[in-house]
Amino acid sequence: MIPAKEKAIELVNKFKLSTGANTKINIYVAKKCAAYTVGTILDEYQSISDLDSTLVVGGQVMSIVDKIIYWEEVKQQIEKL
Repeated sequence: MIPAKEKAIELVNKFKLSTGANTKINIYVAKKCAAYTVGTILDEYQSISDLDSTLVVGGQVMSIVDKIIYWEEVKQQIEKL
């Protein structure tokens, strides 16, 4: 699994505009979009009633709780960027 900081950078970079827009505004908007995306992912995981369930992600077995913790870490890293 990609480390949380790298995933945060990857998500923010995907939302950056490739235009000549103001860089500070561009980064601000990209961070907001990335944070919204992570929030949506967290909402989906947290809506699963059986948090003891496991998932297989990239051949690795993980619990729902592990995924929630990972995405919370990504969210924190986005805020630090």
